[in-house]
Amino acid sequence: MATTMPARSLANAIRIDAGTTKPFIDADGNTWQADTGFSGGGMVDRGNIQIASTRNPAIYRTEHWGMNVFSMPLRNGRYNVVLHFAETYPEITAAGQRVFTVKVEDQEIKDLDVFREAGGAAKALVKTVPVTISDGKLDITFTFGEQNPEINGIEIIPQ
Repeated sequence: MATTMPARSLANAIRIDAGTTKPFIDADGNTWQADTGFSGGGMVDRGNIQIASTRNPAIYRTEHWGMNVFSMPLRNGRYNVVLHFAETYPEITAAGQRVFTVKVEDQEIKDLDVFREAGGAAKALVKTVPVTISDGKLDITFTFGEQNPEINGIEIIPQ
């Protein structure tokens, strides 16, 4: 039997470190909770690899990959959904080898190529998507293209 999580308050940001089983505190003192809210796929920890273009490399060392959906109960209102990506899979060595689509509520990021947009492997890429929640939950869908979709972190920041 499925359980229903209570809707989150507008007061606090929610931060999820995709692909990890334990929370951590980032360089700004924010707590990121362990992987939650995903349907499908798997998790991986790449270990202590170097990640460029970020003060918080730990977020990008773990990932959730191959998922179809992320969903989280939220109070209705306006949010900035901040998506964190880095291409850390060793077999992705060039642009075009992993391309997928992410849809945050009704906002689509079509044909996302993290390697290309970040300027190479192991470089942080952050996408901010403003949304309005009107049905009591945030829905993010991932559509396969080349290779599996992947994500390293999600922040849900009330406006």
